[in-house]
Amino acid sequence: MTTLTPYAAIGGEQAILSLVDRFYFYMDTLPEAQGLRAIHQPSLASAKSKLFKFLSGWLGGPNLFIEEFGHPMLRARHLPFAIGESERDQWMLCMNKALDEMTMDPQLKTNIQNALQQLSTHMINQEPAQ
Repeated sequence: MTTLTPYAAIGGEQAILSLVDRFYFYMDTLPEAQGLRAIHQPSLASAKSKLFKFLSGWLGGPNLFIEEFGHPMLRARHLPFAIGESERDQWMLCMNKALDEMTMDPQLKTNIQNALQQLSTHMINQEPAQ
């Protein structure tokens, strides 16, 4: 019995490319995501490429990120950036909007959203303002 990976279930490479494109579209245009956009380079090309490669492997497709950069070590790679709850929430806003545009099983979408919420929360490296 073959298990369908999330990568295959949502449409493979083209679906991930579309998801990443829509995610960065929202990050680049939503006023609510200005804080998140501000911690990125003016050009989003490198960030798009890295997120695509990461999501490819994370969702069960080719491990493109690991092949090029080694273990993701996401928290360590994000330590140079000030990430608080606000940045996490902005990231999830953009990702959820992008995911909402995709055709997929509703339970799979919920599972992906929940996993990304946990992952993005793990990236927080700033204490909440008191």
